[in-house]
Amino acid sequence: MTVRTRFAPSPTGYLHVGGARTALFSWLYARKHGGQFVLRIEDTDLERSTAESVNAILEGMTWLGLEYDEGPFYQTHRFERYKEVIQQLLDSGHAYRCYCSKERLDTLREGQMAAKVKPRYDGHCLEHAPQDPAAPHVIRFRNPKEGSVFIKDLVRGNVEISNSELDDLIIARTDGSPTYNLTVVVDDMDMQITHVIRGDDHLNNTPRQINILKALGAETPIYAHVPMILGDDGARLSKRHGAVSVMQYHDEGILPEALLNHLVRLGWSHGDEEIFSIDKMIELFDIEDVNKSASAFNTDKLEWLNQHYIKSDDPARIAHLLSPFMGKLGIDPTEGPSLSEVVQAQQERATTLIEMAETSAFFYKDFDDYDEKSANKNLKAGAREPLLKLREQFEALSDWQAEHIHHIVQEVSAELELNMGKVAMPLRVAVVGRASSPSIDITLQLVGKEATLRRIDKAIAYIDARVAAAE
Repeated sequence: MTVRTRFAPSPTGYLHVGGARTALFSWLYARKHGGQFVLRIEDTDLERSTAESVNAILEGMTWLGLEYDEGPFYQTHRFERYKEVIQQLLDSGHAYRCYCSKERLDTLREGQMAAKVKPRYDGHCLEHAPQDPAAPHVIRFRNPKEGSVFIKDLVRGNVEISNSELDDLIIARTDGSPTYNLTVVVDDMDMQITHVIRGDDHLNNTPRQINILKALGAETPIYAHVPMILGDDGARLSKRHGAVSVMQYHDEGILPEALLNHLVRLGWSHGDEEIFSIDKMIELFDIEDVNKSASAFNTDKLEWLNQHYIKSDDPARIAHLLSPFMGKLGIDPTEGPSLSEVVQAQQERATTLIEMAETSAFFYKDFDDYDEKSANKNLKAGAREPLLKLREQFEALSDWQAEHIHHIVQEVSAELELNMGKVAMPLRVAVVGRASSPSIDITLQLVGKEATLRRIDKAIAYIDARVAAAE
């Protein structure tokens, strides 16, 4: 048997991280077993489905690198096929037309709830022929009344649902359009899906879908219902927890491999390991090892993973990903030092690409204001002399390289009998605007000679103004 899994989102919004994890689990299972991964867009909800949402799903899948082998298939392109299967079920006696009014169904439901009986359709139209067969009606699946449905779930274990708990669900609406449980069954059957990996909120649909598959004489796929994702606070993950859209994480400077690494660990583990490359995931992941209980999304853990991948990745790739974030700050990274060299200097220091862009802006453009705390501590009267001497020697320096810059800082420190910090820190604040940056020699090399001299002049003027104001 060739393993065939699918991811079947509804295009009614962005690609949620819960959907992304389901897609990842399905993709990993297919890749591990040499199978195929199918993308299906379940767009039969014509009122809520939008082209923008389809694009958001496709964009999210592409960014995550979850390439699909077949698709995307669209349910709206398959209405004739659904109509054909509905007629097949009618002809075989596994479906029937229901003419019950909304008023009758409401009364039935109210009576059942008052009697503390689980609300379900009572099969009225099986026994009572309509006066006008052409009158508005829905089509219901004739669910078996005896026996049980047995689900061998790869995550939840064996699940048994009595058929007496299930009612005759609607498979075609009054306008003839198919319902979710019918379209899913037909698609899984026609696309020869062998393994259905999806959220456990679909578990209630599974026995109904299995009964429809049996009525059609089709093979039943193997199911795996994965638990939901919770927010940091233990409540169901929602917008109030911050980013829940995959592309929102992209916009916040998270790397796709960091998000995938975090998602795979939500409900699955391999010993005490935390870092999993895609190849490692494919090698080690098994859907049967996924926990039954819900897992909490941990933003701090995601940022820790993101920092790891930023530090360990090729600077050229990080520069490629960082470039648009620099652009959002009004910086053209071709007009200044090599962005790859800037990344190399900053890789140990950044948690997200946004943070790296913001802390790297000084390499490309002058800043307006100093960090107040840094300036108060380091740009005092005593810093004026070392800055003047540094400026004098920097201006005479013809080969603007880190080793020569470092040597000058050492020389000025020795000449003035100051420790390196008393010289390097005022210099750093003067050139960077704050008290943190990569090593001062690399920092100045990347900033460039002209900008360094200009910023030292600005710092000396700032010190002079402070001294004058204090007199």
